[in-house]
Amino acid sequence: MTKAMLKPAQPAALAAPTLEERAAFRTLEKSEAVHRKLIADLACMNRVEARIEGPLQPLHFPLTVAAWNLERGLFVEASADRLADQRAGIVLLSEVDDGMARTGQRAVAQDIALRLGQGCAFGVEFLELGLGSTREQALCADDATNDKGFHGNAVLAAAPLLAPAMIRLDEHGHWFNADTDQPRVGGRCAVIATVPVGGAAVVVVSVHLESRSDGAYRARQVEDLLACVDGYAGDLPVIIGGDLNTGNATGGDFEHEPLFSVAAAAGYDRHGGALDRMTLRSSRLSPEPPRAYKLDWFLTRGLAVGESRVVDAVGPDGTPLSDHEMIVVEIAGLAGETAAQQHDLVMPEAY
Repeated sequence: MTKAMLKPAQPAALAAPTLEERAAFRTLEKSEAVHRKLIADLACMNRVEARIEGPLQPLHFPLTVAAWNLERGLFVEASADRLADQRAGIVLLSEVDDGMARTGQRAVAQDIALRLGQGCAFGVEFLELGLGSTREQALCADDATNDKGFHGNAVLAAAPLLAPAMIRLDEHGHWFNADTDQPRVGGRCAVIATVPVGGAAVVVVSVHLESRSDGAYRARQVEDLLACVDGYAGDLPVIIGGDLNTGNATGGDFEHEPLFSVAAAAGYDRHGGALDRMTLRSSRLSPEPPRAYKLDWFLTRGLAVGESRVVDAVGPDGTPLSDHEMIVVEIAGLAGETAAQQHDLVMPEAY
């Protein structure tokens, strides 16, 4: 596995390859070496786009954090309102589009952030070279093309997002091959940032692990991720959240995923609501009966965690907003410290 590396943010919008360049990518040899070079050469795959608007103030404990795989982001306003219902000061999103025909060319994470009055840091997991699956293509006009073709992860917060960065977890090209209806450049990734909370600095990470793999592969992804987080965060408290794809190769048996042991050995606790509460559901793009899988989790270090829960991913009219439920965790404060003992806000070293 390629060693994970931090890639810094840039204030300007990420530039997408032209339509001609994207068409040319589809004709390249489908090999790991070609894909790795392509990733290295594409600036949009190696930066986080930070979109910060409006007056943002430090957050305070207790703090609500939500994580949600939005399955492209077909229902921006309803999804933002569902997050607002939870009063989430920090939101960790995965599978959100930017400049895709299937979602109306919208910058899904940014549009949700604007509706919530939050800042946003977005990173490209995949550069999509097509319009998506057959069901997704049905959402597009006959002559549709993707403005950007971006699909990725985001961190949103009602507070300044300090030192946002990208962590690329692999460059192997699991999806860059000839036998998929989703031709893509890219690989799984995480977006990391520091958020001021209650006089302290809390490091937050939105992550999405590989589905086309086994538990051992995902455990290596977590090892690389946590090594990167350590280099960024030092001893600061950390909350990681997202779609870990646990149990994907074992019929939903998430307890045998070695990534949890890796995280525990590094000092992280897991939270995902009741263990018998699954996180998949039927949706517009995934109408089949959902598998009994619990894929979505938080991993925390150095934080006093209260309740965690699974929240139904439905709008007020009952419309499914994603094929994943939202997960939410309540953070009471820093672990083992009173409010008077909380340390001053310190930027991660070298950032």
